[in-house]
Amino acid sequence: MTDIALTPWIVLAGAFLLDGIARPRRAPPFRPWRGIAGSWILMLITLVLHGGFLALSGSPALAAMLTLAMQSLFVWASNAKRAVLGEALLFSDFALISSVFRHPQFYLSALKGWQKACAVLTAAALVACLAWFFVPSPAPHIDGAATCLIALFLLMLSLKVMPTRRLVATPGAEAAVAQLGLLPAILIYWLRWRESADPPPFAETAHLTASVRPSPKFSEPELIVAVQCESFADPAELFRDPAFKLSGLESARAEAWQWGNLLVSGFGAYTMRTEYGVLFGREEEVLGFRQYDPFLTARGEASYALPHRLGTERWRSLFVHPHDMRFYGRDQILPAAGFAELVGEEQFDPPSAGRYVKDAAITGKILTLAEAASRPTFIYAVTIENHGPWSTARGNKPDQLVRNYNQLVREGDIMLTRLREGLAGLRRPALLVFFGDHRPSIPGACEPGGARHTPYVVLRFDGGGQIVKGDDRRIDITPARLHHAILEAVRGEPVADKEVAL
Repeated sequence: MTDIALTPWIVLAGAFLLDGIARPRRAPPFRPWRGIAGSWILMLITLVLHGGFLALSGSPALAAMLTLAMQSLFVWASNAKRAVLGEALLFSDFALISSVFRHPQFYLSALKGWQKACAVLTAAALVACLAWFFVPSPAPHIDGAATCLIALFLLMLSLKVMPTRRLVATPGAEAAVAQLGLLPAILIYWLRWRESADPPPFAETAHLTASVRPSPKFSEPELIVAVQCESFADPAELFRDPAFKLSGLESARAEAWQWGNLLVSGFGAYTMRTEYGVLFGREEEVLGFRQYDPFLTARGEASYALPHRLGTERWRSLFVHPHDMRFYGRDQILPAAGFAELVGEEQFDPPSAGRYVKDAAITGKILTLAEAASRPTFIYAVTIENHGPWSTARGNKPDQLVRNYNQLVREGDIMLTRLREGLAGLRRPALLVFFGDHRPSIPGACEPGGARHTPYVVLRFDGGGQIVKGDDRRIDITPARLHHAILEAVRGEPVADKEVAL
């Protein structure tokens, strides 16, 4: 009984010390706790976990070890993620757990060999300890269950007394972790996300403040090709070396109807944020707590998607991506968003070399679909060849990673040139939109903490295949504004949009 009585206090002390390691911190380094509200919530979360493990195992020592091990895992994962991507662990990251097992190369490749080995050994040790230290006597199991239920009740009551809106009024994950601590911030952001409601179905009204000048009266495009290029950024800017300029990007900027920086919010990952912004046109300040993974709720916002805005009765929309369409739930979201066909990995030959389907293969598929189009067609393509990491058998030092990245990003640049030439050769009114989803995270060369924007270009073709130039003015916009720029270019005037911040 002494062990059962003392162990929770030892666990609570360990939990506060571990939370003090989580970044970011606003408190002085010698104070191992955050604010009062966050400390109270952390204490209750810890007791819920400890009580649950005690109810499972019957061993106070093992329950303490498992509780602190789980919290250590959260802190380690959060700090590692923040070092690579510039963000602490979020509630929305847990939605990707199934993807970690389905597509481990996207996640485990970011870990060093010793880190993977430690994770495997730790998991095996925990299972062995659970079997070895299991206590058959029912008393400690009952004590653990009682502790878990009482702490859970107090946690729910506390969140009623201290409403989540009072604790966290607006999204700002960095500030929330600094103020409340990691686990309380994850819990409260999840609750705020659950409170959010779908917007009313989209209905156009008569006013939209345009971020770009209206198009003059050109023929409405019969083809729209939008390409979301994986980790596509300007290496001359990334690495501050003019020798790394991309010739295709430079030429496209010189001929563009519109070009500039795409103000994406993610760094090194979070493709779905950029993809959602371009497809659905809703700004992150309107999304609120949905902004961290807007694909989780995108099916309830389908009427805002570009295929529906263009008109599914007139335009046929195709989504091209040589990967498993279950990733991010695209197989469910995109048909609801108005896409008539999903062109997935089964329609591409496996790559003969490397891990992913080449940009050249996607280019060929896009041009084939465009040439076969017999009615106004919107093709949205997502590339994958340039997905990191950029290490090879030759090494993973920063200069080698930069060389490997430059080699792959030039494949995207070649894709841009081929699409420009291919669409011109069709001699049909067309619109080509090309942009990067996020910057690469390259240790020692391109790391979080600085700029996040990527390039975008919009090229317009007339019925003879000639490029219609804009006024050669750079316009920096968000992914959501790029959505509206596409509609404006199609309709020849600013589009109507009634939505404001909710």
